[in-house]
Amino acid sequence: MLKRSLDIIGSAVGLAVLWPVLLGLALLVRLDTPGPALHWSSRFGRDNRLFLMPKFRTMQTEAPDVATEALPDPERWITPAGRWLRRTSLDELPQFWSILTGQMSLVGPRPALHTQDDLIDLRTRAGVHILRPGLTGWAQINGRDVIDLARKVALDAEYLERRSLGFDLAVILLTLREAVSGRGVRH
Repeated sequence: MLKRSLDIIGSAVGLAVLWPVLLGLALLVRLDTPGPALHWSSRFGRDNRLFLMPKFRTMQTEAPDVATEALPDPERWITPAGRWLRRTSLDELPQFWSILTGQMSLVGPRPALHTQDDLIDLRTRAGVHILRPGLTGWAQINGRDVIDLARKVALDAEYLERRSLGFDLAVILLTLREAVSGRGVRH
């Protein structure tokens, strides 16, 4: 209950404080390439239930709706502003809305795309599927895009065992460092 209260407070404060940044980023996306500012991605959440998760659009509107690493030529699809948004993780800020509505948490495993059957299966076997997905997570700050699925799920399972208010705060602080550095972002 405390975690959910902190999620509500954190996301409400995030949206209230960052609304000018969110508006500016939405304008940047719209001016960069034709199409909407937000992309609503079908993701697996708590207990493997699908939900729509907003992100600032970082790819061309006609890009296939799959994980970037599954594309044969990902650079072809990523927009110029999208490269920067991904490297800085600013494309994730609209997910404060998903946290506020209870579909996500500030910290937890990143939500799997509806096409990532292998990740969903591994997380289910590890018991990680019972968690709300997070805006950031232990696997995010320990390799992000450059670790394999088995390592990612092992880190998610470690988070499940270690989760606490103190651990969540540590993950949030480490996330800020990683976002500024841009480490671990492949595309």
